[in-house]
Amino acid sequence: MRFDAPRVVKFNAVRRGTCQLEVDGIDEPIDLAEGDCYLLTRPRSFTLRSDPETAPVDGGVVFARAEDGIARAGQGDDVFLIGGGFSFGTRAQELLLDRLPPIVHVPADTPHAETVQWALTAIDQELTHRPMASTLIAEHLAVIMLVHVLRLHLERAPHAVSGWLAGLADPVVATALTCLHRDPARSWTVADLADTAAVSRSTLAARFKATVGQGPLEYLTRWRIELAARQLREGNATLASIAHSVGYGSESALSVAFKRVLGMPPGDYRKHPTMP
Repeated sequence: MRFDAPRVVKFNAVRRGTCQLEVDGIDEPIDLAEGDCYLLTRPRSFTLRSDPETAPVDGGVVFARAEDGIARAGQGDDVFLIGGGFSFGTRAQELLLDRLPPIVHVPADTPHAETVQWALTAIDQELTHRPMASTLIAEHLAVIMLVHVLRLHLERAPHAVSGWLAGLADPVVATALTCLHRDPARSWTVADLADTAAVSRSTLAARFKATVGQGPLEYLTRWRIELAARQLREGNATLASIAHSVGYGSESALSVAFKRVLGMPPGDYRKHPTMP
């Protein structure tokens, strides 16, 4: 089955049988075995096939005929997959996924993959038997699965990822990130953060830059602006109170930083929060 580029972060897991995954822009197909799962972190067309010679059918047409959430292609029942997608806002996409590879493949025999399999089995049961609140439970289980897939990817390829996610895999950088996230309004210095991580300022600065891609104070600025932007999108707080809550002493200080990071003043962003 051939699928158009998904608008969400697509995941599929093979519950029975085997198949191949082909993703536009990826040279080699990926063999998927029972228990394997994958994430498509980019909007790319992809094909799931039984063998290289079989002509694909339009997956959209097949899924348009789905009954009770189950779509069938062909006459056999030798391969069964469960799938779905995760939706992220633009800023969350940048923070979490933009530095990941286009596809994250988690084989069934990956160490510590048992939790992913447990979550998938539980999702399968919820969607098959439909007990009370099954959709809600399945959604939360899917988030658990996503977190564990990302954890496993970091364990397998800690140097293949950069940005915030890579920082969590470095104990020194993770300590500094925890401090910045826990108390973003504090007037942090590199020396303060280095003390919390029990390393020198130069060590912290170098490791933070190498993993996250920016310095600790630059990251703090962007994190503060992210928090301010969320308040502007979701509430009616005054600009002065928002500025104070994220560590700026005045509206003008927040406005200058906000425009530098997002390219527009806070007032314009509140009116058009999807523009960046």
